[in-house]
Amino acid sequence: MTAVDAFVRVGGVPHHVVVEGRGPVCVLSAGLGMSWFDWDPVVPLLAPHRTVVRFDRPGHGLSGPAAVPPSAAGEAHRIAALLDAAGLREPAVVAGHSIAGFHAEAFARLHPDRTAGLVLIDSSVEETARPPAAPAVRTALARGLGAALSAVGAPAALGPAARRAAVRLSRAGGGDPAPYPLVRRCYATSRVTRGILLENAHYRAVAAELLALRGRRPLPRGLPVTVLAAGADARWTGRQRALARLLGAARFEPVEQSGHLMTLDCPRTVARAILETGVVETGGLETGGP
Repeated sequence: MTAVDAFVRVGGVPHHVVVEGRGPVCVLSAGLGMSWFDWDPVVPLLAPHRTVVRFDRPGHGLSGPAAVPPSAAGEAHRIAALLDAAGLREPAVVAGHSIAGFHAEAFARLHPDRTAGLVLIDSSVEETARPPAAPAVRTALARGLGAALSAVGAPAALGPAARRAAVRLSRAGGGDPAPYPLVRRCYATSRVTRGILLENAHYRAVAAELLALRGRRPLPRGLPVTVLAAGADARWTGRQRALARLLGAARFEPVEQSGHLMTLDCPRTVARAILETGVVETGGLETGGP
């Protein structure tokens, strides 16, 4: 299948979506501040066996600015709407990295008939999050800071370098493999700066909403779930293991050789987890190496 790189309007916002490969559907959702190209090392390992859908949330990558603050339900419904726009109605394996683990789990709870499996890649974990006070104030502060930074030219001057530094610090080793022109195209814009600030400002609210969803909307019975935990920190690994237990008979795999950006450090591990979640036949991906 030839890759389709397009823009799809959902909720009045143009979303950048890339669809490629063949076979059962999987959806890849990146972490806070990351873009569709951060899945580049993983996609070639999946595309011979899966129809791979990756996208940029509003204010990320090449998608348009966010029209409303993020929510767990809103992100779940966004994934469903993008699959609809791509004409993909069959159940999908949904993989979420970092904060997008919240979104992937919310999708599985709110759209159980459309979920074939759930893969959480060093997902954000919040055991006791409560809805923060004055969400409208948080939105206003995030937008005000974004406007102020944009007015002094901070995104163009510092955005790409900040992206490079964040990636380097989030890996077990190595720098940012993304081509600089692509990094500059996205991260030198006020749109992405504002999108990151808005999503970060509502992190706690999204986490609290997901905790509430867990009490109201159980995961589908027997849903295959995989939890990948990066790094060798015992406390973090313990929290990820507890998340796997909370989600039922989830497969748990610590990946000590990886930093938080596991899609860059250990793409074969990530691809294997996606291929082995929700579908018995894996298509023969070699399992050696990261």
